Amino acid sequence: MNDHSSKQYDTELETIRSKVLLMGGIVETQFNEAMAVFRTGNMDRAERVIAEDGNVNQLEVQLDDACSHLIVRRQPTANDLRTVMATIKVITDLERIGDEAAKIARVGRDMHARGSLIMNNYDMLRSISTAAGDMLHDALDAFARLDGAQALRLIDQDDVVDLEFNTITRNLITFMMEDPRTISTALDTLWVAKAIERIGDHAKNIAEYVIYVVEGKDIRHTRQYTPQEAP
Repeated sequence: MNDHSSKQYDTELETIRSKVLLMGGIVETQFNEAMAVFRTGNMDRAERVIAEDGNVNQLEVQLDDACSHLIVRRQPTANDLRTVMATIKVITDLERIGDEAAKIARVGRDMHARGSLIMNNYDMLRSISTAAGDMLHDALDAFARLDGAQALRLIDQDDVVDLEFNTITRNLITFMMEDPRTISTALDTLWVAKAIERIGDHAKNIAEYVIYVVEGKDIRHTRQYTPQEAP
């Protein structure tokens, strides 16, 4: 790639990355608003979260297309190609986070419409929601700055989210066994908890892609990883 082509490539890639971060901001807001819907049952908020999912889907298609054209036109190699491929994967994870947020909004809307008791259920999910939201925010920040050290720290946080989910599951099972009248609400709450846990998984994926770009190492499905340089 000559200097002129290299500058064009850098400009096009930075434009794509900026739009990916815009997409990330949208899904982060979706998640926060979805949890507000679960807490309050606000119908207008629920509809906005659900409608926003369509915009996120359109962004996914547009950005995938932009990345594909960038590969065809510029034929990047080595780290440049890793960056584009990782960006495509980040786009996919962001779209799936949007899907999970829309699920949470639908469940919250429907629970309130049925008159289900919500407040205790929201309190039960407060901690896992905060942990997953922090993971998503930090993952987007690590992607924006290509900060491998921050990405590595974030990956460990997924264990916290998984532990929270397991605790919630046990508590909800206990409630259902002790009072069958809680089964419907408990199952809905468990569905939301699982959606939150999946958001944590997607945030972890984004962190792993950052490490792939920065260090050229694919650490997916590995339990132990030592960075090339200390943070």
